[in-house]
Amino acid sequence: MTTSMSLRVAQAWQDAANAQDIPRLLELSAPDIEIIGPRGSGFGHQLLKDWLARAGLTLTTQRAFARGQMVALEQTGVWRDLATGAITGERALASTFRVNDHQQVAAFARYDSLAEALAAASLAERDEPGASG
Repeated sequence: MTTSMSLRVAQAWQDAANAQDIPRLLELSAPDIEIIGPRGSGFGHQLLKDWLARAGLTLTTQRAFARGQMVALEQTGVWRDLATGAITGERALASTFRVNDHQQVAAFARYDSLAEALAAASLAERDEPGASG
């Protein structure tokens, strides 16, 4: 798995999640995908669908970092009320993705800061595409 492919898969996964495109999201997710969030972790497509249905979260990527199968995205998260669409919260956060050899996301985790995400993914500032050094 190349770094650029991992980055493309993670970005496509995030786009599908933001669009609530369940068929595309499942296609881009390993059957035993691990979802790690503030309330713990779990596995599988059903958990992914349940999370997406209740989260009301849209993530906009600000910066990307990748090496091998690991990707970290610095993002702005916007939470919306599922019934009204009204914004209920907004803040900076970060996500990590581990992409498998089948070009599917095998693990997704959300963090409160880019520093936490980079550390969890064993990535650094130099892993930002176009970064020098």
